Amino acid sequence: MALTIATPTANFSCFSASNETLFSSSPFQPLKFPRFWPWQKVKMGPLTVSPMGFGTWAWGNQLLWGYQQSMDCELQQTFNLAVENGINLFDTADSYGTGRLNGQSEKLLGKFIREFQGQKGARDDIVIATKFAAYPWRLTPGQFVKACKSSLDRMQIEQIGIGQLHWSTANYAPLQESALWDGLVAMYEKGLVRGVGVSNYGPKQLVKIHDYLKARGVPLCSAQVQFSLLSIGEDQMEIKDICNSLGIRLIAYSPLGLGMLTGKYTTSNLPRGPRGLLFSQIIPGLEPLLRSIRQIAQKRQKTIPQVAINWCICKDTIPIPGVKTVKQAEENLGALGWRLTSDELLQLEYAARESPRKMIQNIFQTR
Repeated sequence: MALTIATPTANFSCFSASNETLFSSSPFQPLKFPRFWPWQKVKMGPLTVSPMGFGTWAWGNQLLWGYQQSMDCELQQTFNLAVENGINLFDTADSYGTGRLNGQSEKLLGKFIREFQGQKGARDDIVIATKFAAYPWRLTPGQFVKACKSSLDRMQIEQIGIGQLHWSTANYAPLQESALWDGLVAMYEKGLVRGVGVSNYGPKQLVKIHDYLKARGVPLCSAQVQFSLLSIGEDQMEIKDICNSLGIRLIAYSPLGLGMLTGKYTTSNLPRGPRGLLFSQIIPGLEPLLRSIRQIAQKRQKTIPQVAINWCICKDTIPIPGVKTVKQAEENLGALGWRLTSDELLQLEYAARESPRKMIQNIFQTR
């Protein structure tokens, strides 16, 4: 099982009444088909996950995403819809949430899992990938073990699917790095996590931690980086190549560029807050890319976000688009069950290179 909670469950079926109809004209009960078939699931270390996961950064974040506790009901509906459609990977972090709401994302995720009333056994298949912040006061492996236990308490589960380092300290506090790595080893050896991963690690640091963990008998199963048609620079593609060669699964966060690849925003229609400032700098140069995505979306009878997410899937990554509404979840689910052609991939990547502005990289990403 990916996680253990107090109440028993049975086996999971990927067929859901909310999925698309195979033969809508049949006089009998219509057959349903899943968003993806069982053989399309992805191996990530000892775990098997859906080809797309959902990110929960917005669940508790007031500054960037305008979270209010009144949203919790729809967040639970969003979670339920995802699980009912076969999504079993949910990414979170112990730092997700603004101010006093730090850890709110983990709390909500745990609550939604406990209260899920859908298909029997689906709850047991859920894989939680949480990240532990490299706070300056976390200086020993024991402090990271304590952080892991705190996350388990917030979610009220017995074991985490993937325990991840949220970022590397190599750029500003290299002496802290060994404590991070030994903290991952300790979590794994104590059975608190089923697998370990990293986030925002550049190519050189990724190889270093892989080799260090391998020498300790701990496999590195995932590396999470910003990866999208807005973020395919040399470093990102080198990270992808390293992951492919070392058997590390690449998790693509911000596959929609914080919303810039949804087609929703223009220079005259920007989101509020800090995102608006960032968007105002990048969106004026995105027309070649957005036009290309739009053309393919119209031809395929898909939406712009679905094409952008499907590109990530076709690049052998696991995208984790953020969701906070049922509508967003429904749209993102439409990225599954089909694949862009090689010509379409080339068209999109050419347009991405033609766009003069690229996504700003995470300040914590190392080389």
